[in-house]
Amino acid sequence: MPEIQTARGPVETGTLGRVLMHEHLVMLNPEIEANYPGRVKPWDEEAKVTDAALTMNELKAGGIDTLVDLTVIPMGRDVNRIRRIAEQTELNIIVATGIYTLTELPPPLAQLGMGRQPDPLIDLFVSDIENGTATSGVRSAVIKCATDAAGLTPDCERVLRACAKAHRRTGVPISTHTHAASRSGVDQQRIFADEGVDLTRVIIGHCGDTTDIDYLEQLLAAGSYLGMDRFGLDFVCSFEDRVRTVAMLCERGYAERMVLSHDKSFHNDWASDELLAKLPNRNYLHITNDVLPALREHGVNDSQIEQMLVENPRRIFERQTAY
Repeated sequence: MPEIQTARGPVETGTLGRVLMHEHLVMLNPEIEANYPGRVKPWDEEAKVTDAALTMNELKAGGIDTLVDLTVIPMGRDVNRIRRIAEQTELNIIVATGIYTLTELPPPLAQLGMGRQPDPLIDLFVSDIENGTATSGVRSAVIKCATDAAGLTPDCERVLRACAKAHRRTGVPISTHTHAASRSGVDQQRIFADEGVDLTRVIIGHCGDTTDIDYLEQLLAAGSYLGMDRFGLDFVCSFEDRVRTVAMLCERGYAERMVLSHDKSFHNDWASDELLAKLPNRNYLHITNDVLPALREHGVNDSQIEQMLVENPRRIFERQTAY
């Protein structure tokens, strides 16, 4: 049986179980914490690592077996921290490489290579996948990139193309952040296709942020999976609309092309406590406790639910062949 890399080492893809395909553990800005410790959000490394592991154990007890952490630079990625959390839980944690930029790259990465081809970013991503990140020994098993409301800026396009090339060298899947309101997933698919990427090995993220079925079917027609992955972020799109959209797509025969998640983080110093208090559904068990019962009420059957949570993630991670 094929294997997939996790923060505790390789596991067989058949043991992944139910998978949340777009989550985060810790989003912590080290520069702010170094200069203003505890002033933005309190952070105690050892206590927080222990608490995060306890939360992952609760998630495992709640019926989720694997979490895909899509925290990449500059979101506060620390793979050694993820490894320490993983060592204290039976939940599988899959780690990503890539870059999250919505407009411009951070200066050190923007200047890396100064236009040299092939792009040095490609080797950074490939090294994370083939050798592991820094001193962690943890190998990434998915590539993350983004576009947002600003559109396909030069730096966003650079990252997308570098991710596409790293994907083709390693075979690991691509998972994206998009701005669904501006249909930015279409631009992503165009760039990936131009780089020779098989779009059936791409997850277009945050597709649950819209009820625009025409847009979603356009992405599906090109071959990609849809990440219905922001359940609990109700101010962007309501709980009811998110459930109805997934149910409608299942009714049209697309359960084999969707994955489910929350885009939740255990610690996020990007979001204030005041904002998080206004999001009562923002928790890792929202899908298990609330979304799945609601989907069943809308006619989604257990086979379709297992398809989105178990079979689709397993199939995505089993297709790790370079080309």
